[in-house]
Amino acid sequence: MAFTEEEQKQWEPMVASFIVEERPPEEIRPKLDIGYTINNQSIIIYTLRPRWNQPEEKVEIPAAKITWVRRRRIWKVYWQRADMNWHIYDPLPETDRLEEFIDELKEDPRACFWG
Repeated sequence: MAFTEEEQKQWEPMVASFIVEERPPEEIRPKLDIGYTINNQSIIIYTLRPRWNQPEEKVEIPAAKITWVRRRRIWKVYWQRADMNWHIYDPLPETDRLEEFIDELKEDPRACFWG
């Protein structure tokens, strides 16, 4: 089930603010940028780069995913491994605060999200 309108109004500004703070300088953005997308009850943070064999085309490379479990009122945190599948992020598998996920994403102490 997708976010309710109220949930989206509460959480999307936090994610958008994170993106604005963490984006690379403007002169670098044609070669490396970050963004996010909302898909049902998940928020996916990704890097945006030119496709290696078609540089005029941009490719979204997922870095992190957080999924809202409404019934339990918690977020489940995922990272994408080299196998291109989402895996629970062991240092912080769940949180009840989106801000905690954003802090973990900024710090990335195990280099799981940004490499």
